[in-house]
Amino acid sequence: MKKIRLGVSTCLLGEKVRYDGQHKNDRYISGTLSKFFDYVPVCPEVECGLGVPREAMHLEGDADSPRLVTIHSHIDLTDRMQSWIRTRLDQLEHEALCGYIFKSQSPSSGMKNVKVFNPKTGIPVKNGVGMFARAFMERFPLLPVEEEGRLNDPGLKENFLERVFAYGRWQELNKNLTKHNFIEFHTRHKLQLMAHSPEYYRKLGQLAAAVSEKGLAATCGEYLPIFMKTLGLHSTIKKNINVLQHIMGYFKKQLSADEKSELLEIFDSYRQELIPLIVPITLLNHFIRKYKQDYLKEQYFLNPGPFELCLRNYT
Repeated sequence: MKKIRLGVSTCLLGEKVRYDGQHKNDRYISGTLSKFFDYVPVCPEVECGLGVPREAMHLEGDADSPRLVTIHSHIDLTDRMQSWIRTRLDQLEHEALCGYIFKSQSPSSGMKNVKVFNPKTGIPVKNGVGMFARAFMERFPLLPVEEEGRLNDPGLKENFLERVFAYGRWQELNKNLTKHNFIEFHTRHKLQLMAHSPEYYRKLGQLAAAVSEKGLAATCGEYLPIFMKTLGLHSTIKKNINVLQHIMGYFKKQLSADEKSELLEIFDSYRQELIPLIVPITLLNHFIRKYKQDYLKEQYFLNPGPFELCLRNYT
């Protein structure tokens, strides 16, 4: 598949840009994921003109609007960083990003739980957001974002990558946006949406059905925020079972008694968390091919991203 663009903190790719002259290479990001993404690396500190190595810095003051200050010399770099951020975000707007991976705990790029120090007592609280990360998320609220450390959690990793690939498909849709292509986009995501939120799945279905009345541009303007919000909600075993049973219903009359029994046993094993989701999906894919269910074959629920990333192997 065509590579899509992903923003990433430069140090995670093995570049020695940190304050101590080192890197924080993440092999999953710089290795495995690099086969599927074109990276747009960003290092706020270096790009705003600070050298390597450099004095360490941290956030101080109000967690909602902290200052960026060097630790020992207490030089306030806030205005310098904010000026660079405004320019860099304007540039990133033209990069066609489908998501971003931030460096955790960074005063510029941490997505959450960044230390913010009280300038009088020196005592930190871990409720801050990195200065660049905050501005990025405010500027691009629909883009999937995550931190490298949280990608070690299989559920968080799957949810993030699922959203990234879905957003990439939306960008491709917009290169040739027609009512037919929009309806096809929605149709292929139906079961994926159902697995995340049956309520929003119905709402998006109503929007898609009303495209002729509202107009394509207006419908897409309403559709995308709800679409991304839906995929941001984590699927559960209960919701996935509902989708699996829904899929089974398409060829239930064609299945033999043994095939039905086998499917239901696999569903039950998944319900008890004895096997991952990929096991019932693999069996369903077999029956989908056997009974020529072309509609189901196109559903992204069954394959939300490249097979090599094993996105259904841990849920």
